[in-house]
Amino acid sequence: MAQERSGNNPSGRGGRPTRGNDQRRGGGDQRRGGSGEQRRGSGDQRRGDSAGSGGRSFSRAGRPPREERGPRTADQAVYDGPELPEDITGKELDRGVAAQLKGLPEKLASRVARHLAAAGLLVDEDPETAYQHALAARARAPRLAVVREAAGEAAYAAGHYSEALAELRAAKRMNGATDYLPIMADCHRALGQPQQAVKLAQSASVANFAAPAKAEMTIVEAGARRDMGQLDAALRVLEQAPLMNKSREPWVVRLRYAYADTLEAAGRPTEALTWFHRTDAIDAEELTDAAERASALESAAE
Repeated sequence: MAQERSGNNPSGRGGRPTRGNDQRRGGGDQRRGGSGEQRRGSGDQRRGDSAGSGGRSFSRAGRPPREERGPRTADQAVYDGPELPEDITGKELDRGVAAQLKGLPEKLASRVARHLAAAGLLVDEDPETAYQHALAARARAPRLAVVREAAGEAAYAAGHYSEALAELRAAKRMNGATDYLPIMADCHRALGQPQQAVKLAQSASVANFAAPAKAEMTIVEAGARRDMGQLDAALRVLEQAPLMNKSREPWVVRLRYAYADTLEAAGRPTEALTWFHRTDAIDAEELTDAAERASALESAAE
């Protein structure tokens, strides 16, 4: 996860809120060859050319091969999606995700699975292409919550916050899940709607979140308070969180960093320095720049 930025920039952008039960759709190294569904027009040529064709070969239903047809429309291009690498088979998906595709026809399910797997594998290194894969899956199976969820998360990673919010709302209507709320709240921040972010953060369901998801919602709410110029309120939100938890999990690192950053923004550099040091002490994976921030404060104090 990238460095947490809890100030005026929405907390998730650059360091996305994680879901409490996050299961990457593109996990695993079981990449075996498999071409999946063939594109239209690339199948076997029909025997016998049509009369008057001048010897031109035709494919399914007498249509000319893809390379001889006109350009694809925008909707058709979305449906096609980016080219799928042959080593992505769809078997990379988490079992729970794959199970939700079983109601689809086999060929369709395979294609959707491959696009979802590609989206999961690319979401960190190439979020825009991951988003295009998710859109291709959505074009084929728009009534599946898991597909809308994937489209929402990929849109969020690619910085398409309005689209992300719409997709995650759709997924939530379909399955009633609430673990999208931190991402949805951060989308509201990105869209200049901090009040809506705070409203989501105060949803009753947040009290039942697992610690990581609850921490992410706390960070987003504190950031929204800062967006509205409510630095004291932002500090109070963070001070109610388990900042002194002894765990070295990323969510504790992110909470401490957000608190240190907000203290500095509030004009309390001495306390901020203490919390940057406390963040750095448990940030073994260097998820944040806490060490550099502490060094800068120390230099400014000299």
